[in-house]
Amino acid sequence: MARPKPWEVDHELWAVIERLLPKVERRPRHPGRRRHPDRLVFQGILFVLHTGVAREHLPQELGFGSGMTCRRRLAEWTEAGVRHRLHEGLLAKLRSVNALDFSRAAVDGSHVRALKGGPKTGRSPVDRGRTSSKHHLITDATGVPPAAALTGGNRNDVTQLIPLLQAVPPVRGKRGRPRRRPDVVLGDRGYDHDKYRRPVRDLGVKPLIARRGTEYGSGLGTQRRVVERAFAHLHRFRRLRIRWEIRDDIHEAFLALGCALICWRRLNSR
Repeated sequence: MARPKPWEVDHELWAVIERLLPKVERRPRHPGRRRHPDRLVFQGILFVLHTGVAREHLPQELGFGSGMTCRRRLAEWTEAGVRHRLHEGLLAKLRSVNALDFSRAAVDGSHVRALKGGPKTGRSPVDRGRTSSKHHLITDATGVPPAAALTGGNRNDVTQLIPLLQAVPPVRGKRGRPRRRPDVVLGDRGYDHDKYRRPVRDLGVKPLIARRGTEYGSGLGTQRRVVERAFAHLHRFRRLRIRWEIRDDIHEAFLALGCALICWRRLNSR
C-alpha cells in the first residue's frame, strides 16, 4: 500500500480543521460558480507549503483548484482567525496527553531570503545585505512551537523575546487555569541584554541567557537544541525556506500552519 502524500489530509485531521472554517452560504439569486470544496483547497495549500511551488504552477490534475483559489481561501481563513484557533486547539490536545512541557522554553531566530521584498523585510547582516526576513520561534522543553513571529532580517533577536513570550496562547487541555508562561526561558548570547531581563521576570519567567564574552560549555546549548531542531522541521516545508510572498500576512499564515503541522505530527507520534 502506497504511503499517503504529506499534503493529503486524513479524516481525523480534517475533523479538527473543518469545524474551524467559516461557513459560506451560496446566494439564492445569481449564486455563480459552485465553491471548490474546502478540503481539496486546503490540500492545495499544503501542497504549496510542502513543495514550495509557485501558486500559478499548482498542477490542475490534482484537483485542488487553481493557485489563485488556494491563495484567496488562505487569506480568507487567515482573516477569520482559523490559523490561531487550529494551533491553539492542537496545543490543548498535546497538553491533555502530557506532551507539552512548560518547565522551560527556548527561543531563537533564523534568516530567510525575501526575494520579492514587502513588509517585515530588511537588509540581512549575514547575507551580504540582501533583502530578507527573520523567523522567530519559541518552543517548549520538547521542541513543540507554541508561537512564532516574522520580522525584517535586520531585527535583533532580543527585540522579539518579550513579544514571543506574550504570543504564547493560553493553553487548555487540563482542569484548572490554562497554562501560558514557561517557568524558564533559554537564550543564546544574542539575547544577553540586561534591560530585557527585568521585563521577562515581570512576566513570571526566569531568564536563563548565556553571557556575552564568556567561554562556551555552559550546557545551555544541549538544552536549546530543541529550538534548532524545531527550525529544521519547520524549514523542511520548502515554502518557508525562502519568502516568496510580498504580503506578510500570507507568509505568516504559512508559518503558523507549519507550526500547527509540527504539533499534529507530535500528537500522532503519541
